[in-house]
Amino acid sequence: MFKKFKIPDATIGRLSLYSRYLKEADEKGIDTVSSQQIAKATGVTPAQVRKDLAYFGEFGTRGVGYNSRELYNYIMKILGLGRRWPVAIVGAGNLGRALSQYKGFSERGFDIACIFDTDPSKIGKKLAGIEICHIDLLGEKARIHNIELGIIAVPASAAQEVADKLLEAGIRGIINFAPVNINITGDNVMLRRVDLAAQLEYLTYYLEDTR
Repeated sequence: MFKKFKIPDATIGRLSLYSRYLKEADEKGIDTVSSQQIAKATGVTPAQVRKDLAYFGEFGTRGVGYNSRELYNYIMKILGLGRRWPVAIVGAGNLGRALSQYKGFSERGFDIACIFDTDPSKIGKKLAGIEICHIDLLGEKARIHNIELGIIAVPASAAQEVADKLLEAGIRGIINFAPVNINITGDNVMLRRVDLAAQLEYLTYYLEDTR
C-alpha cells in the first residue's frame, strides 16, 4: 500500500542520499553519526535532516546522534527496500542495454527480472544474462516473477502503448525514460519521468546566462 499521507518528493529523494551515507559510515566502522555529519555529506542543513526524519518518527538520541546501522535499516524499510524488487525493462536498445547492466540497481535491492522488445532480431538474445522476450509475454512474465516495477526505455512514439501494456500486466510503478508525457489510469499506480535531455537543457540555460 502507498503511504496514506503525502510526503514531499524531495524528502524521499534525500532519504535515499542519507541511506547511502549511513551505509558507507557503517562499513567504515562509524557507529554513531550526527545530523551535522549527515547534512555535510549530503549537501543539506542539519535542520533539514531532522525535519525529513521527523516525518517518520523519532530517531537517535539528543546530544549523541544516530546509530548508523539502525538508522540505515529504518530508512531502507521506509523506502520499501526491506525486500528485493523484481523489475521489467521494456526496450532492448542502447538505453535498455545500459540500464540492464547498471550494477547500482542490484546494490539497492532491484533485480532486473525481464527485458522486453518487439524487434525480431533481438528476441531470444540476452542482455546481462537475461533473455529478451517479446512484449506480448509481459503479462505472463510479470505474474511469474511477481513484477510490480517497470522501466520504459523505448522511443517516444511507442511509450504510451508500452505504458498501457505495463498497466494491463499489473505493473504499479513505472519509470518513463521516453521524452514524452504518457497517461496512466488506475488506483495506486505511480509514474516517474526521467528526461535526460531536459536535465542537460536546464544546465545549459543557466550556463549560457552566466557567460
